[in-house]
Amino acid sequence: MNFLFPAKAPKVPAATTLVINDEPVEITVKVSPRAKSYRLTVPHHGNPVLTLPRTGRWPEAEGFLNRHRGWLAARLKRSAPRTAFADGEVLPLRGVPHRIHATGRLRGRVEVSEIDGELSLLVPGEAAHIPRRLTEWLKAEAQRDLAERSDIHAATLGVEVKSVAMRSQATRWGSCSSSGRLNYNWRLILAPPFVLDYVAAHEVAHLVHMNHSPNFWKAVERALPDMTKGKAWLKAHGKVLMGYGLE
Repeated sequence: MNFLFPAKAPKVPAATTLVINDEPVEITVKVSPRAKSYRLTVPHHGNPVLTLPRTGRWPEAEGFLNRHRGWLAARLKRSAPRTAFADGEVLPLRGVPHRIHATGRLRGRVEVSEIDGELSLLVPGEAAHIPRRLTEWLKAEAQRDLAERSDIHAATLGVEVKSVAMRSQATRWGSCSSSGRLNYNWRLILAPPFVLDYVAAHEVAHLVHMNHSPNFWKAVERALPDMTKGKAWLKAHGKVLMGYGLE
């Protein structure tokens, strides 16, 4: 006697590859219990993400992905270039271009100097260690600047900041919890100081209003009257900034 069993549905992979303009593009695949439909997103950095609802089927997801091939190609074309931290590369520190130099010294810390009339960042160790050492130093610089500006804005608005931490969010510049804990994207140290100041005022204002209501924006402006300058800069250049420090 022959028994016929229904074929098992193809397993949803953790990633898939789509060829776009003759180049393979790796796409991260996620299943979300909150998703109600198939969704394709392109973060500021990292691979594109294909999200499936919990009841989604992989053949349907593949069809959705292929139908959006043109859309994905256009979005990737507009994506910011990645700028790795490597010997000879140039990065903005507080908005001012600095060239990275590997010193080769085994010990020491990152130093700001000038070489042949050009502002430079001297990074100790071999070239292979530049990304880690420079990122750690930039995080420390960002921590200092953001903690200082957060405390200043908190005093203006009459609230208390419990802690300030650096993160590497893919799409956010900062976040705030109702308990007074602030998280910031360390890449803000690459932007001009007035941009970092705007994000600090924005997050501290959330300790007054945990929303984006008109009253919230009034609080931001009370903390930083010239807030529109930083907000506009971030909207225009934020995507490029997110590309720094990526391989």
